[in-house]
Formats: sequence, structure tokens, C-alpha cells
Amino acid sequence: MKEPYVCPSTCSGSLDNFLRRIIHKPEKILGPYIKEGMTVLDMGCGPGYFTAALAGLVGESGIVTAADLQQGMLDKMREKVNRIGLGKRVEAHKCRQENTGILKKYDFILTFWMVHEVPDQLSFLREMKSLLNPGGRIMIVEPKIHVTGREFSGMLLRLESAGLQVVDRPAVAISRCVVAESSN
Repeated sequence: MKEPYVCPSTCSGSLDNFLRRIIHKPEKILGPYIKEGMTVLDMGCGPGYFTAALAGLVGESGIVTAADLQQGMLDKMREKVNRIGLGKRVEAHKCRQENTGILKKYDFILTFWMVHEVPDQLSFLREMKSLLNPGGRIMIVEPKIHVTGREFSGMLLRLESAGLQVVDRPAVAISRCVVAESSN
């Protein structure tokens, strides 16, 4: 079994820097899908680059769960959202190696540049589907530098096998991206 990728603590800066803010504008990428009052899961949140924007988009009546395998990343995320005054809208969740351990349901799940690191993608996608509220959606964004077109097509087949169907293919810089919802 392939071991899950664990980002060294030094890479958190590469996940949140001025260049990324030019290339990946969270509000532009997520704005069409996130509404005030939604429940959102930022799966593999890292240092909270997208978590902070999601917390702003869901408004005071919404909630964001920021989930990651690494406590260090969750600590950085917590520091960031508290610093900008959105900490009350964000719950931190430390995932287990074998599954997320999340028991809540969500209106929207974001997986940004992380599914390719999951050893058993089909099980992961099935778990993500089980976490969606009726009508809920998942956005999967993968980096073109790590995920070839063929690999992404395989990921989409696993997505369909998990009971999800693609409903949108938004353009995200240097990435392959789909939005899917439950097919049953």
C-alpha cells in the first residue's frame, strides 16, 4: 500500500505565497459555488489558503471544516483564520490515516491539489460522497504538473464509480478541475 504523502513543515510557505495569490484567486474559483449559510469541508486544507476565503464566503451563518492529516498545518490554518477574525466560522479536524473520521454532512467539499496523494482514491471518493448533503457538490482540482490527462481521466472514472457525476468543468490555472454531485 502506498504511504500517504506528508508535506514537510517547510512546504507550507509554498502553499500560501504572493505568486499563488496571483494564480489562484479563491473568491474567483469558489465564488460561483459557495453561498452564505453553507456548510463547507476544505479537505486537505494545508495552512488554510482556501479556508480563509471559504470562511468569508459562507458568512456568519455558515461553517467551514478545515481537515488535514497534519496537526502543524491545522495550527497554521487556525492562526491565519483567527488573525483575520474568521476563526469562529472554522472548525479544525485532524484526519486519520485510514479515513477522515468526519461524521458531519456538507453542502460543498473542496479538494484542492490533494486527491492525487490519496493511496485509495475510490474509497476516499466514496467517503466524500457519503459526507455530502442532498444536492451537495464536490470540487476536485489537481495540478497539471503532477497529474497527467490520463491520470485525471482515471480519477474521473473512480469518481463515477463512487456514485458522483461531473456537472461542471471550471477553468483553474495550471490545474485540471471538475465539480461533481451525487448521481443517486
